[in-house]
Amino acid sequence: MKFSFKEKKDLFFAGIMISLAFAILLSGGLGGILSSNFYIVFVIAFFTAGTGFLLHELMHKYVAQSYGLFAEFRAYYKMLWMAIAFSFFGFILAAPGAVYIRGNINKEKNGKISIAGPLTNLVLGFLFLIFLLILNSEGILRLFLEFGLTINSLLAAFNMIPVLPFDGAKVFAWNKKVYTITIILAVGLFFLSWFI
Repeated sequence: MKFSFKEKKDLFFAGIMISLAFAILLSGGLGGILSSNFYIVFVIAFFTAGTGFLLHELMHKYVAQSYGLFAEFRAYYKMLWMAIAFSFFGFILAAPGAVYIRGNINKEKNGKISIAGPLTNLVLGFLFLIFLLILNSEGILRLFLEFGLTINSLLAAFNMIPVLPFDGAKVFAWNKKVYTITIILAVGLFFLSWFI
């Protein structure tokens, strides 16, 4: 994959900022960020939410470029700052950025490019689930695995909303069977994450 300097910068800052937002949320807001173990919470958030977000976007880019299309990520800095601000109030509303695509694109290509992100989060979610079941761990490792499962299944489900600009709208327009299977898996995995 090819990256411009601006794209590398946008990916870096979007990954850090979305990780920070989730770290603030996980640690309970202002009081949590002042605690001595906030850096541990940030590392957990980075390797679950931040990595899930980055890999989601990179898979859109990879599939688009495999079709010979121009594809470049752009961060939405206003939305990233809003995500950080909202995290202090116990929730996150985030649209951290998107991969912009140009070239000869049809409904099928667009659908396959769009499904690549949610499928990446589903694979990550299932990996976290497998490790949770195999390791039967406690403490920080369990928190890391639980959060990885929850956030990746949520990212997959949220992005499959069948309304533009979400990935789900483009997948639904391309192949309703693929859409249905993906949304059932994503929502099912998210609900399962509450009972593990």
